[in-house]
Amino acid sequence: MIRKGFHIAVAVSATAAANLAWAANTELEGVHVSATSSGTQVTLDLTGLTTEKLFTLDHPERAVIDLGHTQLAGGVRLPLGAGVVSGFRVGNQPGGTLRVVMQLKSMTPTRSAWVQAPGSAVRQLMITLGDATAAPVMAAASPAAPTAPVATTPVAASTSAADVIDTTPKIVRAPHAPTDTGRDIVVAVDAGHGGQDPGAIGHSGTREKDVTLAIARALAERINSEPGMRAVLTRDRDEFLVLRDRIGRARIAKADMFVSIHADSIANRDVSGASVYVLSEHGASNEAARWLADRENAADLMGGVRLDNKDKQLASVLMDLSQTANISASMTAAQRVIASLDAVGQVRKAQVQQAGFVVLKSPDIPSMLVETAYISNPEEEMSLRNTRHQGALADAVFAGLRGYFLANPPVGTRFAQARRGTTVASALTSAPMDAGGSSPAR
Repeated sequence: MIRKGFHIAVAVSATAAANLAWAANTELEGVHVSATSSGTQVTLDLTGLTTEKLFTLDHPERAVIDLGHTQLAGGVRLPLGAGVVSGFRVGNQPGGTLRVVMQLKSMTPTRSAWVQAPGSAVRQLMITLGDATAAPVMAAASPAAPTAPVATTPVAASTSAADVIDTTPKIVRAPHAPTDTGRDIVVAVDAGHGGQDPGAIGHSGTREKDVTLAIARALAERINSEPGMRAVLTRDRDEFLVLRDRIGRARIAKADMFVSIHADSIANRDVSGASVYVLSEHGASNEAARWLADRENAADLMGGVRLDNKDKQLASVLMDLSQTANISASMTAAQRVIASLDAVGQVRKAQVQQAGFVVLKSPDIPSMLVETAYISNPEEEMSLRNTRHQGALADAVFAGLRGYFLANPPVGTRFAQARRGTTVASALTSAPMDAGGSSPAR
């Protein structure tokens, strides 16, 4: 099992990790801003290293950074805006997270880097808004004491109309960084139905759209509490979404996994239990034909492979390879989820099922549809209305997802770094000893 402390350690450089004494109560002691010819620099003075999540939101445009286990020191005054930054706000989030919001005049590329002046105990987190190639300028550093970068995290723009102070961010474009930068695993959590589509309705009037949203929110919260993972909700309110829009939002977020939450219904009210579905071969074939026919609008496959500039035969081969790998990954992850659900309550179908559901048809994002229970069953309907049971279902789905990603971490993620580090440590520990009682030289 990978400990949370290890996840945090791999988020910084090896040099910094050697001296890291991560405090549970890091304080933000100052905020500085300065405009440059290529953008704006924001400096956060912190009493120690901590985890950070940087992302952007629009409507209105703003850059947001969440600092784990951090609080605002007394007497801190927020500066006025400069350059592209028009103002600042700070607010507390659940779990001891401090959120710093930078209101933007326009959307701009954003990145962050940890720096520290030699001999100083203050850690500084530099946020560059503008040209991502511009060198960071530390507002509070002495010219005689150049700073050394510790870790850099680029971020892509995202869209949401959320109030970033009072609610969990609903990220639509996730910050996917290049290989080996320790990015978060992104899970798209889809609450089934919504708006004018209530879904199934139980005997007592329970609407599927309400139940699925509650469970989806609980699952997203659980995912976001895990270092190295981030949730993207396809909907976080009672709204109607076309089925393919749900897939589209997951693709925009560059999700590593898509999980659609539902509550089944059937005429026989005695039927109960959970089940999990992945895409069928027939459904995959139909979707492949649809994508290949729509040559002009063919989107990138994950990894940047385009179909619209390939001849028909090559495009067909690439699509087939992508879908085969995708269904295999979906099946492996779904098996873990259904095993976890079995510990929460009755499982209707112990084996993962396959069907042609539209929301499962992304050709390159592993996807599953979880039927949490039968809302048509009176006992299960009552359970689905219970907040504690909703949380238990969310915990079970999360446990399955986490187990899958620990065993199969996407390239470039914190989970992949942690797994690689564990493998290396294990190999060194088990290395044969030479006659002198030490590991052989390499």
